[in-house]
Formats: sequence, C-alpha cells, structure tokens
Amino acid sequence: MRVIRVIPEMETENSVEETTNLRSFERFYSEQRRPLIALAYAVSGRVAAEDLAQETLMAAYQAWDQIRQKDNPGTWVRRILLNKASSYHRRRLVEAKVMLKGFVGVDRVEFPEVTGDIERIWAEVRRLPQRQTEVIALSYLDDLSQVEIARVLGISKESVATHMRRARQTLARVLGIEEEL
Repeated sequence: MRVIRVIPEMETENSVEETTNLRSFERFYSEQRRPLIALAYAVSGRVAAEDLAQETLMAAYQAWDQIRQKDNPGTWVRRILLNKASSYHRRRLVEAKVMLKGFVGVDRVEFPEVTGDIERIWAEVRRLPQRQTEVIALSYLDDLSQVEIARVLGISKESVATHMRRARQTLARVLGIEEEL
C-alpha cells in the first residue's frame, strides 16, 4: 500500500510549535484514516468512502489548531465525516432528480448485485434511517460506547440506545436472523 504524505514539506523554517502541530496531525492521520474510511463506507457505500474520509481529514487539517485541543479529536472528526456524508447524500439525491428529468423514457440499466453477506448487511444498514445507520456504524466499526456515540452525534445516551434498539430490530427482521447484533 502506498502512503501519501499529508503534510507538505515546508520550504521555510517552521517554529517548534508549528512542527509539533504538523507532526501531531500526521500521527492523527495515520491512526484515524482507516477507521474513517470504514465509517464512511458504512454510512455511504464503497463509491464515496475514501473521498469522504479524505475530505474530512483535509477539513480536520485546516482546523487542526482547534481540533487537537479537544478532549477527543476523533469524536469531532467523526462528526465532520457524518455531516459530510449527509451533505453527500443530499447532493446525490438532487443530482439524481435532475438526471431523471433529462432521461425520461430512456431504458434504465440494471447493475448486478454485489454478493456476500457482509455487503448485504451493510447495504441493509444503509437503508435504515440516517441516525440509526450512524449509530450502528459507530458502534460496530469504531467500537464506541453509547456515551461516546452520543458525543459524536450530539444527542443523548438514551437516544443512542433507542436508535440502536430500533436498528437492531429492523436488521434482524429484514435479514431474517436472531437479534444478536
């Protein structure tokens, strides 16, 4: 796997504080990149995952002075990613409506389904209401507690528990499995 350096080499001499700031972001990037891609995949699918994660990390880099001082920068960055994912979905919906208006009467192409239990499960997760999708993704991919998920989403722990319960019930029903998620 090729590693792309996020921080450009500086042509001028940086202060110690700037260098420390850059290095702390590089560490954060290397620790958080994969989990962010996984979260983006869970809420948005394969096509958008890497782009959403990269856009999120770019936004984090631009505001790193403020974000790194937070108690848990990962929480803030996950919130950024989920907001970007929501914007992405809204944009795609508008684009799809515009495209459909231009293609009325044109035969639609059916794409083959991606196989595999994992893909099926995450496809069903993405069909859940947005908040339920986010709760499931944060819980199963990032292994966050309900309190941590509540912080990321800016909702109460009780709301997280409600969304989790409803998501599990729906997934158990549509997947035809015992509710052991």
